[in-house]
Amino acid sequence: MTLPSYPVVRLKPKANARAIRHGFPWVYANELVTDRRTKALKPGTIAVLEDDARQPIGLVAVNPNSKIFCRMLERDLNVAVDEAWLIEKLRTALELRERLYDAPFYRLIHAEADGLPGVVVDRFGDTLVVQPNAAWADVLLEPMVDALERLTGARNIVMNGSGRARGLEGLTEETKVMRGAVDAPIPVEMNGATYIADVMGGQKTGLFYDQRPNHAFAARLAEGAQMLDVFSHVGGFGLAALAAGATHATCIDGSASALDLAEQGAVAMGMGDKLTTRKGDAFDTMTALKDEGAQFDLIVCDPPAFAPSKPSLEAGLRAYERVARLATPLVKPGGYLVLCSCSHAAEMSKFRGACVRGIGRAGGTAQLLHTGYAGADHPQMPQLAESGYLKALFFRLMP
Repeated sequence: MTLPSYPVVRLKPKANARAIRHGFPWVYANELVTDRRTKALKPGTIAVLEDDARQPIGLVAVNPNSKIFCRMLERDLNVAVDEAWLIEKLRTALELRERLYDAPFYRLIHAEADGLPGVVVDRFGDTLVVQPNAAWADVLLEPMVDALERLTGARNIVMNGSGRARGLEGLTEETKVMRGAVDAPIPVEMNGATYIADVMGGQKTGLFYDQRPNHAFAARLAEGAQMLDVFSHVGGFGLAALAAGATHATCIDGSASALDLAEQGAVAMGMGDKLTTRKGDAFDTMTALKDEGAQFDLIVCDPPAFAPSKPSLEAGLRAYERVARLATPLVKPGGYLVLCSCSHAAEMSKFRGACVRGIGRAGGTAQLLHTGYAGADHPQMPQLAESGYLKALFFRLMP
């Protein structure tokens, strides 16, 4: 086999080549010698990365339009990045998920942690949703879809090209069916609940698999409970609580379509009469609930990323504190409050501090019972803090 001849990109002398050699997967634009030739490389080009002494480090995917100029693909220079390479990466990821889960409903590819930087693939039975959030994945999308179809036997494959990550890569937004057909939302059974995933028009890929273990832990607190699910999306925590014996769940979200899917899930479970939805701003609705004198045995707040980047960190931490402050008076004495963050910029100690301040400023005293993270189908890359983005804190508010 004749290996392709790759162009070369080179690190500046002050770049941290050691970190990259030790596994850090990204090279930022200000770390590279970006001459005219380098800047002219097409987004998605595969290149050899060298240090400033011209010693090769590995094969990278290049995107001159992104702050992340290079993403590491392979340390072995004697590898062709082609469909066979993709199949091997996908097979390795699939073997893990098949060991972990009895049914084909999970995150199949979790980007850098699975060796496919910027790529997310969620599996919904015989339907796959692919998010190619890096330029190289856009270029190789067809062979990637072929490899996924061949390896998993999926009949339907959707390309979801929406979201902030593609914008940062300079990529266009587009969602389309690439194989088969998707005519309706897909029911997903998880933790005893039935969720309805809209893989064509819902948020992200249609369902948040990452919270699966946290749904399960919250469900252990839910028997006999009146439960409030704030920022509920399609009822992730609320439906799991009902499945575990909650007497009633109220879901709050700003999206009418997401709440409609939550209601469909409850009906599919035979529990439509036990779910109430309230559309509106979560902060305003929690304030209104306090004015109404409402209280709940279990409250979960799972907001969107308030701190998606370092510049937004302080504002994000204030928002997390406000969530905790507004939720605390709504918890019955001895009840439970679960506070979540999907902001990688808000690392655990800062997020926990914001939550504790919010509880304290509302006059509450709490025990921290459990700290949760994403499920094992969302493995972390130890060298990349961003891959460990999800955090869930389970508090008991003392009587």
